[in-house]
Amino acid sequence: MPISYSYETLPVALESEMRQCYLDYAMSVIVGRALPDVRDGFKPVHRRVLFSMHELGNDFSRPTKKCARVVGDVIGKYHPHG
Repeated sequence: MPISYSYETLPVALESEMRQCYLDYAMSVIVGRALPDVRDGFKPVHRRVLFSMHELGNDFSRPTKKCARVVGDVIGKYHPHG
């Protein structure tokens, strides 16, 4: 059975479409990144930093590392955009 495609365009008010799309995006950012997780109280960015510090062996019994080393490691390895 062949698939039939409909190429009908529907008129949509630009202002209402932009408002709805922006609201959807804002809510996804708030839920996904801005609110701390109920399980541990951390945001995703904090979880990545702590994991990177653990991977670098950065704990109380060792010499300190500069924060630029940790931040560079997080951005290089765990940044969600690649």
